[in-house]
Amino acid sequence: MKVRFFLCVVTLCISISLLSCTKNEKDLPVENAVLTHAPDVPPVVTRKHSAKVVVNLEVREVVGTLADGVEYTFWTFGGKVPGKFVRVREGDTVEFYLANHSSSKLPHNIDLHAVTGPGGGATSSFTAPGHKSRFTFTAINAGLYVYHCATAPVGMHVANGMYGLILVQPKDGMPPVDREYYVMQSDFYTEGEYGAKGLQPFSMKKAIAEDATYVVFNGSVGSMTGDKAVTAKVGERVRFYVGNGGPNLVSSFHVIGEVFDKVYFEGGTKLAQENVQTTMVPAGGSTIVDFKVDVPGTFILVDHSIFRAFNKGALGMLKVAGDENKVIYSGKEVDELYIEGAASPESHKKEAAPPTKDFRKSGERLFANNCAMCHQGEGQGLPGVFPPLAKSDYLMKIAQSKDRKELVKIVLKGLTGKIKVNGQEYNNVMTPISGLSDADVADVLTYVTNSWGNSAPRFTEEEVKTAKQSL
Repeated sequence: MKVRFFLCVVTLCISISLLSCTKNEKDLPVENAVLTHAPDVPPVVTRKHSAKVVVNLEVREVVGTLADGVEYTFWTFGGKVPGKFVRVREGDTVEFYLANHSSSKLPHNIDLHAVTGPGGGATSSFTAPGHKSRFTFTAINAGLYVYHCATAPVGMHVANGMYGLILVQPKDGMPPVDREYYVMQSDFYTEGEYGAKGLQPFSMKKAIAEDATYVVFNGSVGSMTGDKAVTAKVGERVRFYVGNGGPNLVSSFHVIGEVFDKVYFEGGTKLAQENVQTTMVPAGGSTIVDFKVDVPGTFILVDHSIFRAFNKGALGMLKVAGDENKVIYSGKEVDELYIEGAASPESHKKEAAPPTKDFRKSGERLFANNCAMCHQGEGQGLPGVFPPLAKSDYLMKIAQSKDRKELVKIVLKGLTGKIKVNGQEYNNVMTPISGLSDADVADVLTYVTNSWGNSAPRFTEEEVKTAKQSL
């Protein structure tokens, strides 16, 4: 009798608890999630209570730009790669709607690593073209999580661009920063080689071999360079939410010229380390990095598996404006001739001229990706090591002559041996630049010979093609 009474009491308590939960869920305030395309991040959640957050995400299969002159059929969450950034608060009830546009050719679903449940929501969100699915979950674990499509073949859906990030903001929030940015690395596998023009199909063979044609930030080569660079001001604190969609490669995320003050490894909420140079981001994983910018300039974001940065596209820029701090970083103080075994007081300080306005954008990007690390961002070179391109008598003599094919040869075949530039001798090696189309060669040569005080006739694709026949 006592046992029966006890069971009845327990059953009643559970029933009351369930009714209470249902009531509380119904009483939650409702808000629509603010979703953003990379590199933007939704506003910080400032409320101190849980809410019912409605997320609407649409799948679209679209043709877009992977690199200059290179198109690809991306499968997307929200029309772009990566998918839109989702931000909720720990403890929120998330009502998730996944729509598959009627123009899609395939069904899709979504696996959110923030979801505790079968398939991370994938089993509940399988959606045919022209249909819409809904499921609900509670964001019980704070952190930065990847989401991706999990429809078979999963690798192909991910490789075609179906991934993004969802931040479950801790209840107590995170330390405030001045700027937040969304950066997601991924690897693409095309039938054509790097830079091959036109609409490129997906290569399953390369994907299985993990032989990436492109490794990029935010869906395309140059997505965060030039006028698309992210920005900050001296003295500000910057936070990057970094994800890796993969599908295969692990990222070695690094910002050249900066040290991460704080790193939340693998997207967790516990501060794991301070003063970090490079942090690993696994495929299907994430990280959060914070740092203060102390000096102005352009800081380069790379995957420090370095050929990916300068030969496959994993390169971005953070442009910082503000006053210089000579105590933290002086800039070049001495530029003098170095002779082994002897010192020379002779100094040859030079200032680079500002670039002209009439260069082609693709040439600027190609220069940044392939040449700037040696010849420097303003073409000033490194004295005694890498010759200057700015106001270069050597460069201009060839560019303005009838034998301009020599510059094409230097780009494609490299250059070794002694040369004299602006009266100074250089004896180093320039390695060939691979993966460039004829148009790419024309663009980068046009940019270099018409920037920083240089002036020469434009190089054309036909001129490069003709020059190659005699190489």
